[in-house]
Amino acid sequence: MHFTRMGTYEHAPVPTIERGDGAYIWDSNGKRYLDALSGLFVVQAGYGREELVQAATTQMRKLPFFPIWSYATPPAVELAERLAAAAPGDLNRVFFTSGGAEAVETAWKLAKQYFRLTGKPGKYKVITRTVAYHGTTQGALALTAVPGFKQAFEPLVPGAVHVPNTNFYRAPEHLADDEKAFGRWAAGRIEEAILMEGPDSVAAVFVEPVQNAGGSIPPPPGYFETLREICDRHDVLLVSDEVICAYGRLGTLFGADKYGYLPDIITSAKGLTSGYSPLGAAIVSDRIFEPFRTGTTVFPHGYTFGGHPVSCAVGLANLDLFERDDLLGNVSRNENVLRATLDGLRDIPIVGDVRGDGYFFSIELVKDQGTRESFSKAENERVLKGMVAKGLYEHGLYCRADDRGDPVVQFAPPLICGPAEFDEMAGILRTVLTDAWNRL
Repeated sequence: MHFTRMGTYEHAPVPTIERGDGAYIWDSNGKRYLDALSGLFVVQAGYGREELVQAATTQMRKLPFFPIWSYATPPAVELAERLAAAAPGDLNRVFFTSGGAEAVETAWKLAKQYFRLTGKPGKYKVITRTVAYHGTTQGALALTAVPGFKQAFEPLVPGAVHVPNTNFYRAPEHLADDEKAFGRWAAGRIEEAILMEGPDSVAAVFVEPVQNAGGSIPPPPGYFETLREICDRHDVLLVSDEVICAYGRLGTLFGADKYGYLPDIITSAKGLTSGYSPLGAAIVSDRIFEPFRTGTTVFPHGYTFGGHPVSCAVGLANLDLFERDDLLGNVSRNENVLRATLDGLRDIPIVGDVRGDGYFFSIELVKDQGTRESFSKAENERVLKGMVAKGLYEHGLYCRADDRGDPVVQFAPPLICGPAEFDEMAGILRTVLTDAWNRL
């Protein structure tokens, strides 16, 4: 199983999820869980959406598969046009993949070749942020800044450079009371890295609108505006990795729209089909596409199942459903309700920080609220995995206990959810977190 300690199930059954409906899932024993993670930040429209099933069935009968290598299919063309029309600025070109890591690989390779074609072949390096997760293929893993994920597979693709992320809760002491100054400082670390590596060697900066690993880390005010200026100043591409944040997770179709910045490339996947069929996409600006547009130039890159006609048909139906049910509006109307509901748990001593945006939040757990002291690795094993994760499972709440950075519990409920589901989440969390604190 993926990202799983196999030994855990040597003498125990594997939890087996058998069906889903709305925001709920049931295991093979008939136990119901509230899915407060949308599967894995994926099932935006919830389970049991017959229109998505029908879109797949109709397309399978018409054309179940054909590659988009020198050919096109109507669903791929239509979905590309729709994404290009919705994407910010001049991001009018779409390269389909099977999933998120492939979209990230695509963006890095495209950046490298773009600069070769425009007379700057030395620009190949990429800057990402500490603890950030960008995927596990060899290139995407090089960009990922989680040491434990990388060590078994080194040496990786060369060229990745990591800088501090935007976790204001863990800001340096001299910036701890000024979020705007912290944002300028964090963006400045990226420019510092560009200058240290040499602008002639840096091709791109990869950042998530809200960073996933480390616990739903939002950008400080002005951060992306400053970062865009830095990238323009040094002729570095800004890649918005929105594998999680696109398609409504933040209440906008794209995360860049939420914070008002214009990237050169958007990488996306997950919620594009609400998980009903695998699909990813790198959405690219006209400027980056220009050197590929005419003549004999080829982007020698592709995937067998990229732009799969069934997946594209499902993606189109999913976007139709977004519009019909106003899922983006539902998130916008209720995100502050979700925030307030989770903020209500701050009276539990183990709760250090509540952060995030849209329908994407995390609770950071601490030993001491006043000093913000975190747990040791051994304590994480006992508290986060042994108490919290186990307790959430036992009480029927599916979410994520994550210790890739500081220990957090993550939430990304389906976009169909509202106050009733939030209250159910908070009730279970209060029980589990209070119990964990009392057992410390």
